[in-house]
Order: sequence, then structure tokens, then C-alpha cells
Amino acid sequence: MNQHINVKEKIRNARIAIFGLGGIGSNAAVMLTRMGVGYLRLIDFDVVEERNLTRQSYYPPQLGQPKTKALTEQLLTINPNLTIDAHHIRVTADNALPLTDGVDIICEAFDQPEAKAMLVNSLLTARPETKIVCASGLAGYASSNLIKTSRKMKNFYVCGDETSEISSEKDLFAPRVQICAGHQANMILRIILGIEEV
Repeated sequence: MNQHINVKEKIRNARIAIFGLGGIGSNAAVMLTRMGVGYLRLIDFDVVEERNLTRQSYYPPQLGQPKTKALTEQLLTINPNLTIDAHHIRVTADNALPLTDGVDIICEAFDQPEAKAMLVNSLLTARPETKIVCASGLAGYASSNLIKTSRKMKNFYVCGDETSEISSEKDLFAPRVQICAGHQANMILRIILGIEEV
């Protein structure tokens, strides 16, 4: 019983930043909230569009809202005790590091490879102790069994098949997006609990 309480307390005390609130980030945020994480920093500059509804955790009444606002409302419906620090901002090389202040784990969920590389390289250089869980390779409709979690270095994890990039032939579909988001949320849970080997 005490071990169960200790697990819940560790999850509640975790402080996580999610960079990008599209298909991966919005679904991972919902999963982390349902797990009982007590603090989420939500970072995205975009607004909810109709095309997002096919795979992202948003609804028609939220069209036109900043994703940070729409997702905050949804998460607080799930857990009114959740602390949310929302930033409706485009992440750049200048503000990336300040946006990670005071968090334990980074969930990287950007669409653009350049944005992913900028964030990860900034953190690996300036804050190598920060835990980073990234997503790479989830487009198309290949087998879900190809999506996996890999530990690339001490504090750096990648979830996905690492090959399926978005293209005119390979769009994003809800199943693989949500499976990858599940991998990220589960790896974050394992990091919170000190179970980091993959």
C-alpha cells in the first residue's frame, strides 16, 4: 500500500514541459493528466484548425482558439487540481532554454524536424542533465509494432519508428500518432519512477 502511495506522490510532484500541442503533444498531455501528473507547462504558438480534429485532442467548438487555451480547458476538466503553465509562443533558439526552467522532463512534440533539432541540441549542450523524450517517425499506416522507444544517450529518448516522415505519400493518422504519444507518456512515467532502461 505504501509503495502505491509513493508512486502516486512521485507522479503528482513531477514537473513536465510539453513543446508542441499537435497530435503527439495534445494526446500525451491528456495521458499525463489522467496519470495524475501535477504540473504541466504547455508550449505552442498555433490555433486549433479543422484539419487538426482528425488526430489531435481538440473539438469543433474549440476551432480558432489557441491550442494552449483549448488544451488547458480540457485538462482542467479531467483534473481540476492540475497546475498548468501555458505559453502561447513560438519556440526559438533564444527562448527555448528559459521555457525549460524549473521542469524535470521535456516532452518534445514538434512537427518540424528543424524545431526538434534546435530544441534537443540546445538542451543537450546547455542542460545535459535534463531528461528529453522525443517523437520521430509516426506518419503513414505501417504496422504499429514498428513504433518503439529507444534510449539514445543517458537522458535522451526517442519514440517512433524513426523513419516514417510526413510527406505527400505519408500523412499523419490518429492510430500511430496516439500510439507514439502513448510511448512518450509511458517513458515519462518510467523516468518519474526511476525506471529508465528501455
